[in-house]
Amino acid sequence: MTIDSTALPFTVPSGRIRPHGLAGTIRAEYEYQRETLCLIAARSIVHPEVAAATQSVFANVTTEGYPGDRYHSGSAGADVVERMAVDLACSVFGATYANVQSHAASTANLAVLTALLDPGDVVLSMDLASGGHLTHVSKPSVTSRFFRGVYYGVRADGRIDLAEVDRLAGEHRPKVIICGGSAYPRAIDFAGFRRVADRHGCVLVADISHTAGLVAAGLQPSPVPHAHVTTLCTHKQLYGPKGGLILSGPDAVSPPPGRTETLAKLLDRAVFPYFQGSPDFGAIAGKACVLDWVAKPEFARVMRRVRELADLLARRLERDFDLVSGGTDSHMVLVDLRPRGLTGRDAERALEAAGVLTNRNRVPGDTTPSRVAAGLRLGTNIAAFRGLTTADFDRCCTGIVDVLADPAAVPRVRAEIAGVMAAYPLPGGWS
Repeated sequence: MTIDSTALPFTVPSGRIRPHGLAGTIRAEYEYQRETLCLIAARSIVHPEVAAATQSVFANVTTEGYPGDRYHSGSAGADVVERMAVDLACSVFGATYANVQSHAASTANLAVLTALLDPGDVVLSMDLASGGHLTHVSKPSVTSRFFRGVYYGVRADGRIDLAEVDRLAGEHRPKVIICGGSAYPRAIDFAGFRRVADRHGCVLVADISHTAGLVAAGLQPSPVPHAHVTTLCTHKQLYGPKGGLILSGPDAVSPPPGRTETLAKLLDRAVFPYFQGSPDFGAIAGKACVLDWVAKPEFARVMRRVRELADLLARRLERDFDLVSGGTDSHMVLVDLRPRGLTGRDAERALEAAGVLTNRNRVPGDTTPSRVAAGLRLGTNIAAFRGLTTADFDRCCTGIVDVLADPAAVPRVRAEIAGVMAAYPLPGGWS
C-alpha cells in the first residue's frame, strides 16, 4: 500500500499560517507543540529550570580557555560554573574526566577524532543504515574527508555482531572503533567492544547521545568504565540545553595507543583551541543545572517512564509491523515498513497530518535514498516528560496504527491526539 501524501485530508493547524512577527511565530509554535505528540527520538523538552539557567547573565560571558587559565579578565564566575558542570558530569556518569565546552555532540565527536587520529587513519564504526551516526566517519560527513571509514552492520536479527567487529578490526587495523549510534534500539555490550579494541590496539569511543539518560539512571549499561572516551549531547535525553559532553574514565590520565600525552590533555586541546573559541557559558550553566537534576530520584522516575512507554509502543506496533531487532531496550522503536509497501517519508507525513511527529529513517539493508527511507523511527522522551499515562499513550498508539493502515483516519486521529495532549501542558507554560 502507498500513502499519497498530496491527497491527505489535512490542513495546517490554526495559527501556523504566516503568524505576524517573531512573537506571533513563537506563540504559534508553542500551540503547535502543545497539541501534537512528538515521538521524534532525537528531540526532548528543555527542563524549565534549565531554560532559566541558559538565559542567565552567564550568556553575557565571552572568554576562552579553561578554569584558572582564561584569556580574558572577569572570568571568576565562569570558572565556578564550568567547574561545577565538570564535577556534576563526572559524578553522574562515574567519570574521571569531563569536558563540558562542546557546542554539540557532533563537535564533540569531531574534537575526539582529531585528538586521536592523523589524516587518513582508519575508523571502524556502525554503518549508517544499521543505526550509525553521520559524524562516525559516515561518507556524507566532513569526517570522511579526513579519515577513512570502515563499517560494521548488524545480523539478520538486527543486533550487533561483535565477531564481525573483531574480524573487520583485524582486517583493516583501525586506530579508533566507535560504538553507539542514532538508530540502534538495543543495549550495547561496551565491555565486549573494549575487549575487541584492546586485542587490536585501538582506542574505543562510545557515543551515547541517544541513551545518556538511561545510562545515568542505571537502566542501560554505562560505557564509561570501558570506553577510552564517551561522548553525548545534553539535549536529547537529559532534557538540557543544546550542547555536548566528552567523558573519560580511568583512561583519561594515560596516553591512548599511539600517543605520548595523556588522553585528558589531548581532548582539552582538541576542543580549545582546535575546534572552538569561547564556549557558551549560558549553555554550560544549563548543563550544570540539568546534571544536578539528573542526579535526583525524579529523573530516574522519568527514565523508567521512558522505558515503559517505549515497551508499550513496541508491543502495539509489532502486531502490525516488523520492528528492527524485534523490540527495544531504549526509548527508541525502529519500524521496517518494506513488508507493508510504505516508505518512511509517506508514513512520516501521514502521521504529521494526524498530529504525531516521527521521522523517516533508513533500516538495515535499506537501498532507498535517505530522504525517502524504508523505516520509521519513534521515541518516547517527550511523552514521558509530559507525563502521559499508559492508558492515554495506548490510545495514541492505536491512532498511529490506524493512520498507517488507512490515511482516511487522519482527521479523526488528529482530533483524538489533540484531545489527549490537552491534558498534558508543555512544561514551563507560555509567557
